Amino acid sequence: MRAVDVIQKKRDGAELLTEEINFMVDAYSRGQLPDYQMAAFAMAIYFQGMTARETADLTMAMVNSGEQVDLSSITGIKVDKHSTGGVGDTTTLVLAPLVAAAGVPVAKMSGRGLGHTGGTIDKLEAVPGFSVELTKEQFIGQVNDVGVAVISQTGNITPADKKLYALRDVTATVDSIPLIASSIMSKKIASGADAIVLDVKTGDGAFMKDLEDSIVLAQAMVEIGEHVGRETVAVITGMEEPLGLAVGNSLEVIEAIDTLRGHGPEDLAELCLVLGSHMLRLGGAADSVEAARDKLAALMTSGDALAKFKSFLAAQGGDASVVDTPERLPQAARVVPVAAPSAGYVGSIAAEAIGVAAMMLGAGRATKESSIDLGVGVLLRKKAADRVEAGDVLAELHVGEASDDAAVAEVHKRVLEAYGLTETVPQKPQLIYAVVTKHGVERL
Repeated sequence: MRAVDVIQKKRDGAELLTEEINFMVDAYSRGQLPDYQMAAFAMAIYFQGMTARETADLTMAMVNSGEQVDLSSITGIKVDKHSTGGVGDTTTLVLAPLVAAAGVPVAKMSGRGLGHTGGTIDKLEAVPGFSVELTKEQFIGQVNDVGVAVISQTGNITPADKKLYALRDVTATVDSIPLIASSIMSKKIASGADAIVLDVKTGDGAFMKDLEDSIVLAQAMVEIGEHVGRETVAVITGMEEPLGLAVGNSLEVIEAIDTLRGHGPEDLAELCLVLGSHMLRLGGAADSVEAARDKLAALMTSGDALAKFKSFLAAQGGDASVVDTPERLPQAARVVPVAAPSAGYVGSIAAEAIGVAAMMLGAGRATKESSIDLGVGVLLRKKAADRVEAGDVLAELHVGEASDDAAVAEVHKRVLEAYGLTETVPQKPQLIYAVVTKHGVERL
């Protein structure tokens, strides 16, 4: 088999055989296929697309390029959750203990963040002593004993995807539905999940800005799940403004604690209940999403979800007392308010601009080599549709010692410009747009 023949076949719009896809991915992962040929292959896919079967084959070829985690010794149905990104996306910190408290095991491998804030792993490391490195035996044992464990992703998962993604990033082939879908799903499948819930963001602060594109991506990932025997549900959620109020690592841990207490921001709590309900149904802990939602809401009210969070932190060496004394988490050196210049209503908040502002303060990484200040970030005090008077605090900048006045002034300007004030009462941004399952698309 020759790579050039496979490239030409896809370039001309023909459907590839499973063996042809496996050949390209295997040869590339082994270093036997040069970058220029794989780049040509990716560009052919970009323009010609792939069938559902081809996309599933591409996904499994990347899964088979590295280690596959065996979670079969964990009791119960393992349901994984993945978000396509966003600003202030604190959901895993809430969902992991909440779903575990409902009896569905959560065995999650997460990554570090590159962009607005740290990833789930960085956020958990804001808790003093918390260890993201467990042996396989410790990981499985903790899930069986406590119900939940979250560890750093192994470097051996889907090496072909890592290599291909880096190539796509520099060859203008990132924005391809089959390539995006197979990249996301390969990692979830290799991580050992029995079923998968996807939070597909859409809007200003999302990777996919257009709703229809987001739905097409969700359908592609659900189809992959069906082809490989992993039931998958995708929820299309809005990212026109940051989710919740906190954008920063310690700040988001505090927000997660508040949400598990039942006192968190309305949008974050609602999204966690929606995503968690689908996780419980797929995990066999509820017969319907409606029954699952009632169960999760009761766990927040009773304090059981918060108790599970404490047990989870302690099991991985973390200082669980931060739940009751959050000042033990890393703190900013100072807080700088951003005041409203005039009265009115918050018409919009540019989510991406808030994310960039948090990164500029040190909450995220501009490059892989960047270090994170776990105590800094942006805390929103007003959200879309809120009434404000002149001088009211729209947001707070939680600033680290390393930030000079000029840098803080630039961030202050960006955050202020991210707020669009209006004289009339606007509608709140939509949070849930659609649910995509094997049965089709339900628009909400």
